Amino acid sequence: MSLSTKGAEHATETESIVTAQGRGRGAEKPARRRARSAGPDRTAGRSKASTIIVTAVLVVVALYFLVPVYWVVVAATKTTPDLFGTFGFWFAPTFSLWDNLGQVLTYGDGIFVRWVLNSVLYAGVGALIATYFAAAGGYALAKYEFRGRNVVFGTILGGVLVPGTATALPLFLLFSQMGIANSYWSVLLPSLVSPFGLFLCRIYAQATVDTSLMEAARLDGASELRIFHTLGLRILTPALVTVFLFQLVGIWNNYFLPLVMLSDVDKFPVTLGLNNWLSQTDRLPEFYQLTTGGVLLSIIPLVIAMVVLQRFWRGGLTEGSVK
Repeated sequence: MSLSTKGAEHATETESIVTAQGRGRGAEKPARRRARSAGPDRTAGRSKASTIIVTAVLVVVALYFLVPVYWVVVAATKTTPDLFGTFGFWFAPTFSLWDNLGQVLTYGDGIFVRWVLNSVLYAGVGALIATYFAAAGGYALAKYEFRGRNVVFGTILGGVLVPGTATALPLFLLFSQMGIANSYWSVLLPSLVSPFGLFLCRIYAQATVDTSLMEAARLDGASELRIFHTLGLRILTPALVTVFLFQLVGIWNNYFLPLVMLSDVDKFPVTLGLNNWLSQTDRLPEFYQLTTGGVLLSIIPLVIAMVVLQRFWRGGLTEGSVK
């Protein structure tokens, strides 16, 4: 066989190998595209048993929180005889929800509406101002260096460990001397401080508020207050929403502080008012209907606040990123 023939055969084999490799690569590309379009593989390191266990735990936790809400919804549809004469987790033959809610809203010249408005004042205004103060304090402790900063933060952190019930009586004595006991201020002022909120904002500001952004704003001539209000608050949005919701729920459900501070029924929050109705069920059984209907109405504002504000957790996670 001549050298030219061997060279031609070698060239032919090389071309066939290259063609096969090209076809293989071409076949791999669609598979890779499909794998990328399907998203990242989230099953790595997971076994079927662990998935079942985690799902079961989550179901139990969900039932723990949802079953009481379900019971309240069912109980609010019953009359007092049906409440004690029928199965607690299913509806009675007589559906009395609208009658019960009508009685709740009209009893005592609409005193329940007054209690709800008082709770909106205490919880809404208190949570809003407390969130702003927590953001300002946490931002300052995280981004500015000054003498005694760690001492201040340690003192505030110690305030997280003090329960609110331990400070209610001293606050009552102090407010009595100031002449503001049994007033809206006696419940609103203690709600304006959130040590946990300040702690959370400080940690979040350290992790998300980049110093280069602040320096760039200073070079543009922005004051420190403007930097805080235009950059800091936007970057801290997820933390602010968390603090606001914690304060809102905590103040809305607060019972002991209004019990100590208030004696005027017109200034009661909804929690204290509902307990006042519940205490009268021994001599007036119809108050059971008022109490269950009032409890159902009292949780609606919290549900609305959670549904409306949860989108800010997702929307603020990427703010403040620096390329």
